[in-house]
Amino acid sequence: MGKKIAVLITDEFEDSEFTSPANAWINAGHEVVTIEMEAGKTVTGKQGEAQVTIDKAIDNVDPAEFDALLLPGGHSPDTLRADDRFVKFTKDFVASGKPVFAICHGPQLLISANGVRGRKMTAVKAIAIDLKNAGADFYDKEVVVDGDKLVTSRTPDDLPAFNRESLRILNL
Repeated sequence: MGKKIAVLITDEFEDSEFTSPANAWINAGHEVVTIEMEAGKTVTGKQGEAQVTIDKAIDNVDPAEFDALLLPGGHSPDTLRADDRFVKFTKDFVASGKPVFAICHGPQLLISANGVRGRKMTAVKAIAIDLKNAGADFYDKEVVVDGDKLVTSRTPDDLPAFNRESLRILNL
């Protein structure tokens, strides 16, 4: 039975950090649900390569509906963390103990949700200090898995490892 994965995403996301895992998960039989301020809106990646039609508005979703959460990078996480609804969704999701997958700048939402203290993580170099200051144990590796509940990677170059580990956890 496929899992249902929530994706918090808006304009200026890092194209491949959404498309690569989403395609891998869909091909494995999982469902990917994009969430933004407004359902039906189209958001565009910062490379201009990917356009995503939003499935659900943040006001119409509950973390309990989903089995996992994806936080792609780019400028999207920084934009979304300015909106308390996305921070609350992320915080509630982390509290549920279900898997979270975050790449590049994606952990910015986890930082704002107070969801990184004591967790083993990686991210793009630009936010490594932010993760450390928020209490994460930072590792500069292609993928870091914290207890089968948190998978993080640094950049699009790390997507093969990120997809492999997130798929492994989704298939548990």
